[in-house]
Amino acid sequence: MKVDLSGKVVIVTGGSKGIGKGIATVFAKQGAHVVIAARGLEHATKLATELQMQGYSASGAAVDVESYESVKNMAQEVASKYGAIDILCSNAGIFPSVKLEDMSTDQWDHVLNVNARGTMFAVKACVPYLKNADYGRVIITSSITGPVTGYAGWTHYAASKAAQLGFMRTAALELAHYNITVNAVLPGNIATEGLDGLGEEYLQKMAKAIPFGGLGSVEDIAYAALFLSSKEAGFITGQSIIIDGGQTLPEDAEAF
Repeated sequence: MKVDLSGKVVIVTGGSKGIGKGIATVFAKQGAHVVIAARGLEHATKLATELQMQGYSASGAAVDVESYESVKNMAQEVASKYGAIDILCSNAGIFPSVKLEDMSTDQWDHVLNVNARGTMFAVKACVPYLKNADYGRVIITSSITGPVTGYAGWTHYAASKAAQLGFMRTAALELAHYNITVNAVLPGNIATEGLDGLGEEYLQKMAKAIPFGGLGSVEDIAYAALFLSSKEAGFITGQSIIIDGGQTLPEDAEAF
């Protein structure tokens, strides 16, 4: 897929690893200057350097999406240094597992703060600059878990991902008159380093649940986000795209 993002400035929160890393890499390869924003500046800078060595334009930035001041300052610095913010990929998220009966209010709040409130902070901080773009784009990384499915141990995660879509729809209404679209990608089971700690048995179980017979790649998500970021997708807003290899389709897990 070829989308010309030459001259566009893109922020990817949670961009140093996993799906965010895939998004940052694909967008950089389409000519954008990609700001890899992550809690760990070292990891963000490392990826930016790797992309620079391949001839692409990228930089790292430190951000804590739980803090509006941190996100606001990051957006201001990006806009000041590069002259614009054209696309925001609000991707930062966490998915610790804990059963509902064992969950503390702090554990609940932490996941909701990073995933849902962090999305609001990122969008709010970038809106003043997206308004000045030829066409602004916001892409939110949600999940099938919460909006479509459930998974034991992730009540807080599921709630946060469903909340992102409620936020998306109304934000899309409010920002439409600025020529800013707001959409979401909903990944299924994607092969990332974040799954490494869940064990081989879990990975095999997840792969078996997918009609295509294996986990998706970060590039699968990145190219969907790329389309939604394109000029050609300018009449699409408030929508979500499921990228799951058919995982959510079967009524019967043995049907395929």
